[in-house]
Amino acid sequence: MAVYTHISEADLSDLLKRYDIGVATSFKGIAEGVENSNYFLSTRNAHGNNQRFILTIYEKRANPEELPYFLSLTNHLADKGVAAPRPVKDIDGQYLQQLCGKPACIISFLDGVSTDDPNIEQCGAVGTTLAKMHHALGDYTAERKNDLSLSGWRPLAEKIIDDADQVETGLVALIKNELAFLEQSWPLNLPTGTIHADLFPDNVLFLGNEVNGLIDFYFACDDILAYDIAVCFDSWCFDPSGSFIHARAKRMLEMYDAHRPLSPEEMAALPILCRGSSLRFLLTRLYDWLHQVEGAVVKVKDPREFAAHLRFHQTIRDTADYVV
Repeated sequence: MAVYTHISEADLSDLLKRYDIGVATSFKGIAEGVENSNYFLSTRNAHGNNQRFILTIYEKRANPEELPYFLSLTNHLADKGVAAPRPVKDIDGQYLQQLCGKPACIISFLDGVSTDDPNIEQCGAVGTTLAKMHHALGDYTAERKNDLSLSGWRPLAEKIIDDADQVETGLVALIKNELAFLEQSWPLNLPTGTIHADLFPDNVLFLGNEVNGLIDFYFACDDILAYDIAVCFDSWCFDPSGSFIHARAKRMLEMYDAHRPLSPEEMAALPILCRGSSLRFLLTRLYDWLHQVEGAVVKVKDPREFAAHLRFHQTIRDTADYVV
C-alpha cells in the first residue's frame, strides 16, 4: 500500500455521494507498500454508526480490465470463510469507481495488526491459512496469468539490467546467471491453482497469533500452488539481519502440509521456487528503485534484500535444508 494520488476533500465528498455509507469522519493516507494508493476511511452513517473502510486507487501495474477478477476473488474467499476484504457496492450495485481519472474501490476494513518480526506460531498460522485459502479457491473459475513469473522475468530484467550494478556491484551477473538457470530448471507439472503471489507480512493481519485477515490480492493469479509457500519462505523466514530462521520455515511448512498435503514433487521443487521468488522481488524492487515517482508518499523497498535472499537459496541442496 502507498499514496501516489492525493485526494482532496471535494473529491472524497463527491465519491461518498455514490454510496450509502455515510459521511467521512477520518481520512488518512497509508504509506506502506508500493503498488496502489490507499487511504484509511472512517464514516458515520445516518443511524450514527461508525464504520471503517479502505479506499484504494489503482496505479502503476494495475490493469483496469483485471480489477473485477481481484474483487470477485476476495468476495469468493469471504463467502468461503477465509478472512478477506469485501469490496463495497455503491447505490447502483457497482464496485469500481473513477476517482481523479483512475479506477478506485472502497473495501471493508479488517481488524488486526501486521508484524515485521513474526514468531513461530504466527508462521504456523500463515501456513494453515495459506492452505485453507488454496482449498477455498479450488472452485474459483476466473483465470489470470502470472505476468511476473518465469515468462515475465527476462523482459523485466531487460528494462533495468544496464543500471543494476549502480545499486550493488555484481547484480548484473547475478540476474543474468539466475535467469539462465531458472529458464532451464523451472519445475513443470506441479499442482496449480489460484495463488496470492505476494503474501508478505504486511499483507496478513493478526489478532494475537491468529490470522484475522489476508489483504492486497492485486498480484493474485494462476500458478504453481507451492510457489505461494516459496514467497512466504522468502518474506517470513528471514530476520532483519538477513539470516534464515529455519524454525519459522519448519512450522509454516508443517502446518500447510497438515491442511493440504504436499506431493513429493512439490517438496523437491521448493528450493527452485524460492530462487524464483527471490528473483521476482529483486527485479520488481530494482525497477521501482530506479523509477521512483516524484512526490509519492511511499517507502521504496531496498532490492538488495532479495539479492541476499537469492544467494542464500542458491546454497540450498534440498527442502530438508530449510527445516533443519
